[in-house]
Amino acid sequence: MKYYPVHSGYPPYATVNQAIEAAFAEHGRGNVQMPPKVYVTFVQTGDFRTMPAYLPALEIAGVKIVNVHPDNRARGLPTVMALTVIIDVETGTPEAIVNATELTAMRTGAAGAIAARHLSPRRSVTLGVIGTGRQAEALVEATAATLTIEKILAWSRTEKSAEAFAARYAEYDAQAVSIERASDCDVLLTTTPSTKPLVMADWIHEGTHINAIGADAPGKQELDPALLLMAEVFVDDPGQAIHSGEVNVPISTGLYDSGRIAGTLGEVVIGKKGRSSPDAITIFDSTGLAIQDLAIAALVARKEEGYELPFP
Repeated sequence: MKYYPVHSGYPPYATVNQAIEAAFAEHGRGNVQMPPKVYVTFVQTGDFRTMPAYLPALEIAGVKIVNVHPDNRARGLPTVMALTVIIDVETGTPEAIVNATELTAMRTGAAGAIAARHLSPRRSVTLGVIGTGRQAEALVEATAATLTIEKILAWSRTEKSAEAFAARYAEYDAQAVSIERASDCDVLLTTTPSTKPLVMADWIHEGTHINAIGADAPGKQELDPALLLMAEVFVDDPGQAIHSGEVNVPISTGLYDSGRIAGTLGEVVIGKKGRSSPDAITIFDSTGLAIQDLAIAALVARKEEGYELPFP
């Protein structure tokens, strides 16, 4: 068995995007095994999730263990940390342990980039960014590998964070703006841990595509439920989205019906589903799939030399 600390550099986003898109295509064809993620909640501090999957196209199987602890920044720790364990399909022997902390941000960024490429009606876009943490960075960088970013409009709960984000992406004419101004864009990225809607329906113009990333646990939501009703909503996985995605609160309160979901990103990738017109508002409700973790772990295992660990 090998341990991959992933310290010698990460795969470029062009490569990551391609690998994650292929995994979504397999999901769209029904060629994967992937039970819904399981949550263990620590009432006062956060939670951790286990995410098992089997991706036959890559002959890879395994499970990711990932935490979300919102107060970790004050402790000098990442909010999200993760390990992926890969097992041999034929024997069940553990083959690898991969440090998946940074890979988690990258594979989520890649999913958003793929959704934007397939669902945005424009190839050159103004990017709106709601929340300016590590996940927002990954989304911007992954999107830049597949679309032309003309401008970035960034909002954060703290003006200092938004200004620092804008400075980091000055090459894209990035600006720190109000949340309403950031929502006036071609592709909107939302990456906050909010439990109350932040983005209002009347701020969004026709033809906008939204990557709703922040809602990844029951009770979280970033978008006005009225926005879901006027949009075409695509999910990564219906079961996970209904349980813990952007649609979870509106469904649980009766404001949105799961039957309105337009399809999955995998179905979009293989051409089975898509936006109905250039003027439609589209939303990708991302909860994060275990097959994404397997696909990016496979890239790392091919690229890096791991450390041998004795097992059994």
